[in-house]
Amino acid sequence: MNQTDRLQPRITVLSPPQREWIHSRSLEILSTVGVRVDSEPARRLFARAIGPSAAHDDRVRIPPELVEWALRAAPSSIEIYDRNGSVAFCLPGPTRFGVGVTALYYQDPETDQVTPFVRHHMASSVRLANALSNFDLVSTIGIVQDVPADVADLYATLEMAANTVKPLVILVSEEEAFPTVLDLLEHLHGDLAVRPFIIPYFNPITPLVINRGTAAKMFTTIERGLPFIYSNYGMAGASTPITAAGSLVLLHAELLAGLTLSQLIREGTPIILGSLPAFFDMKGMGSFYDAHSYIIDLACAEMMAHYQLPHAGTSGAGMGWGPDLIAAGHQWTNHLLSCMGQVGLVPFVGDNLGSKAFSPALMVYADEIIGQARRLAEGFVLDETMAGLDEISEVGPGGSFLTTPLTLKLFRQAYYHSRLFPTLTLEEWEAQGCPRADDRVRSLTRHLLDELKPPTDYGEWIARGEAFIETFRRG
Repeated sequence: MNQTDRLQPRITVLSPPQREWIHSRSLEILSTVGVRVDSEPARRLFARAIGPSAAHDDRVRIPPELVEWALRAAPSSIEIYDRNGSVAFCLPGPTRFGVGVTALYYQDPETDQVTPFVRHHMASSVRLANALSNFDLVSTIGIVQDVPADVADLYATLEMAANTVKPLVILVSEEEAFPTVLDLLEHLHGDLAVRPFIIPYFNPITPLVINRGTAAKMFTTIERGLPFIYSNYGMAGASTPITAAGSLVLLHAELLAGLTLSQLIREGTPIILGSLPAFFDMKGMGSFYDAHSYIIDLACAEMMAHYQLPHAGTSGAGMGWGPDLIAAGHQWTNHLLSCMGQVGLVPFVGDNLGSKAFSPALMVYADEIIGQARRLAEGFVLDETMAGLDEISEVGPGGSFLTTPLTLKLFRQAYYHSRLFPTLTLEEWEAQGCPRADDRVRSLTRHLLDELKPPTDYGEWIARGEAFIETFRRG
């Protein structure tokens, strides 16, 4: 046995013939059904590459050979930096997790009451994300509602950039504000393309529409040399077929269309692709994640790995009512499968109630789940040293390993140490007043929120950012 062998659990959902089937059916959709392209500059690029005969009005039918060219042209890896200029992580690689959701409401960590999301909620939530070690990035957490609407995206982005040094995934609610948001970040940080710590996030419209706003943001981002996430959101039975197979191939076709456009805009553009495959509740008229959503996510991740492209997937978010059993089930399912599969980014952790409310308490609980999921996925070394055969021989039948050399050397890291949930005996639990697990989550969340401090340059960034926004408002 190799001395460095590691027993490491892995999940694979697609066979090679199934990968080829998904690829060929997606190409068939693009070449026969096509996509609606609402952007005139984007249509011109497609017409130049395909010929005017491939486009009828705004419908563009993309031939397989053009998609294959785009797959070859896109970079196979992307380095993402923190705002101090150090490499934070590289995609593909181990699964990376982010906080965020673009919520309309903030859910109090102690009472679960929801109130409109405002600027100080953004600041405190980002600081919390900065402090939780299992989160690698911060996505736009909420839509700030206590500032003028025309500058809400600017204030939200400013609070994100000032309160963490981690990479940022930027979602802008007002499309026309997107270039100004990038201007603000360049004003604060300098050239964003040199060591990018910003990853813009865009959605096409499912089914099969590259809308004008998304295309415009793609042009702007690519012109500035930034990587970006192109991710679609499907609702089975509404915007995608009711079957998981139909949803998978349709969503996959959309991603290949977005990839192709990105490379037509500029060959070699770094792009991260992925899907959020939800199901539609025809009774409640909302969306939710089903067990098959996670299989589709894993399949999408494997397709991107097959193409050697970075991936962004689901976050298991939106279904809980608080840091509760509903949310916990989806968080465990999503994060464990992501770490054991080939999922790249998990960017949107922390939302509840149909993704309308952001819960700091759920974020703290998710940090615990991610830590344990990563530990499970990492497995353990299986070799002669770790087997400890000499110790087994020395201790013998009926002995104790409490004071053996390996125990004394490794007991602090031999198992997961939870700061949320201590291992209590029945007697200890009763002596502490029979505490509830969710109460410990809420208590730690409140403690962290009360104690957290911003980065040392927070005041400077806020002052410079507010001056920029004021200048922008004056025209």
